Amino acid sequence: MAYADIAAFFPILLKGAVVTVQITLGALLLSTVLGLLLALMKRSPLTPVSALAGTFINVIRGLPIIVQLFYIYFVIPELGIDLSAFQASIIGLGIAYSAYQAENFRAGIEAVDSGQIEAAKSIGMKSALIMRRVVLPQAIRIALPPYGNTAVMILKDSSLASTITVAEMTRAGQLIAASTFQNTTVYTMVALMYLALSLPLIFGVNRLERFFARSRQGADQ
Repeated sequence: MAYADIAAFFPILLKGAVVTVQITLGALLLSTVLGLLLALMKRSPLTPVSALAGTFINVIRGLPIIVQLFYIYFVIPELGIDLSAFQASIIGLGIAYSAYQAENFRAGIEAVDSGQIEAAKSIGMKSALIMRRVVLPQAIRIALPPYGNTAVMILKDSSLASTITVAEMTRAGQLIAASTFQNTTVYTMVALMYLALSLPLIFGVNRLERFFARSRQGADQ
């Protein structure tokens, strides 16, 4: 692995890494918003609303992410909605992972002690206020570990955007390897750069978990 090759390839891969981060953040935000909405819908007392959310979650989880990306990028434009490959990758990954986020949030919400909800009702709090003040803060803490894992999975699966020509890090590596035949150097660099992006996410989630754990211990004392 020549240092000259590394120096030549790194700036190109770094540009791809910037696109990878942009896709990850966009998809994470979209999946979080949609996932929370789906989780609340699934817990709705209205059967049609709950059934709709459950059906959507099952369908999305049953489809490969790459198929969803292809559908959004190649099929949606035929319906008159023009999307760039970058936009399609964010929307595709965001929708795909919203189903997993929904299950993360739902599990967190259902893990909250029902006694606290009853206590809040007994002092006259409305359902929306109970959800915002009592349930969601605790549910978020409970859902944080799987949420962090999902964020790492989105980062890694952002590489699938290369299949619809997005110039993210994997795509940049493919182009460099195809033109230089330095497969070992290029893909080792790509792997290390993905690891470098993933580790801060993992450490950040671990710090948040410890913070919430200390906060809870302080509240219990």
